[in-house]
Amino acid sequence: MTAAASTALRTDHYELTMLASALRDGTAERRCVFEAFTRRLPDGRRYGVVGGTERVLEAIENFRFDESELERLAEDHVVDETTLAWLRDYRFRGDVDGYPEGELYFPGSPLLTVRGTFAEAVLLETVLLSIMNHDSAIAAAAARMVSAANGRRIIEMGSRRTHEESAVAAARAAYLAGFTATSNLEAGRRYRIPTTGTSAHSFTLLHDSERAAFESQIAALGADTTLLVDTYDISRGIATAVEVAGTGLGAVRIDSGDVGVLARQAREQLDSLGATGTRIVVSGDLDEYAIASLRAEPVDGYGVGTSLVTGSGAPTAGMVYKLTEVEGRPVAKRSTRKGSRGGTKSALRRHKDTGTALEEVVHRTGPGFAEPKAGPHDRVVPIPLVRGGKRVDDLPSLEDNRQRLRHALVSLPWEGLKLSSGEPAISTVFHAEESI
Repeated sequence: MTAAASTALRTDHYELTMLASALRDGTAERRCVFEAFTRRLPDGRRYGVVGGTERVLEAIENFRFDESELERLAEDHVVDETTLAWLRDYRFRGDVDGYPEGELYFPGSPLLTVRGTFAEAVLLETVLLSIMNHDSAIAAAAARMVSAANGRRIIEMGSRRTHEESAVAAARAAYLAGFTATSNLEAGRRYRIPTTGTSAHSFTLLHDSERAAFESQIAALGADTTLLVDTYDISRGIATAVEVAGTGLGAVRIDSGDVGVLARQAREQLDSLGATGTRIVVSGDLDEYAIASLRAEPVDGYGVGTSLVTGSGAPTAGMVYKLTEVEGRPVAKRSTRKGSRGGTKSALRRHKDTGTALEEVVHRTGPGFAEPKAGPHDRVVPIPLVRGGKRVDDLPSLEDNRQRLRHALVSLPWEGLKLSSGEPAISTVFHAEESI
């Protein structure tokens, strides 16, 4: 089992409770449809970004109960012997459709549709939601930051601000959303994401002088490296950096203070010293709002940590996983503010002839339901992901999905890219929906 793979004990106790009860009363093998969706976007957000689909597929493929896990369940009296025997042979053998990674979504979008027996599908709830809620939250925050950066380089460097495995997933989600690189080497190894980084203040403090620290770094990495110049005095640090590296110095990084003002001063000083090609990278508690405020400043790149790995105030996407169909019969939850719509669904995204998205049409599929007529620029959003328990061949790659998101953001009405609070960028319309 690899570090990236799911283990079966990432399921939840209550899922095993439902499984044991369903096995006892004979309902476990009923054919069911579960759907992952969100009822609303986080406050202040106008679109969501699907993240984690590839990791979901890995989780489904690797979802197995080994003997040590079954022994633990037996010792703790979590389930009975009948359920343990069933879990020993567990494999997901159903079908999954869903929005591909990098796709935009809105309230009510059918993000993931899981078809199988109740028993095999219900066990996936926690692992699927834990992946998609985390990765989609990070991807949405990252997409807002990339938009605010307006084409400038942006580096993910938040590994020290989250759980070690979450750090790897966050780096992947950030790259999906358009970040240039990550400082997380495991993300680079696992997902082939470009990695980059520079030294910390501790490296400068280690040496007897700032000059000695710069000389050491340049000797090891060359003049194209990035030197951290704000350990002591920024102006003196820049002067020393250019003296040591020459006018071909790659970049300087500013990590504290009023970075907009300091970037202006740094640009003037670098230019006066002849280092006109030296880039300026800023970091230190940046989020999309701070990045947007720096658009007019001579900043060439950003390093983002804490706000990225915490979803910039929205650490979860608020997705839920609900049973929508049993043996072909639609079922739905009626609870106040937590209602759902029954039946298997798909979605059609309508566009103007200019390519601007107009609305998301969510519709029932199956006998008795005609699909909405698609215009020349409309497209069906969900794609097949799993058939008969096996991943579909030739699914889009991470690079494909980076491009998907880039094009999707361009398709939004301009109001949809605002960082201020507002309605979702496009509306969700439920087509030919029955009252359940």
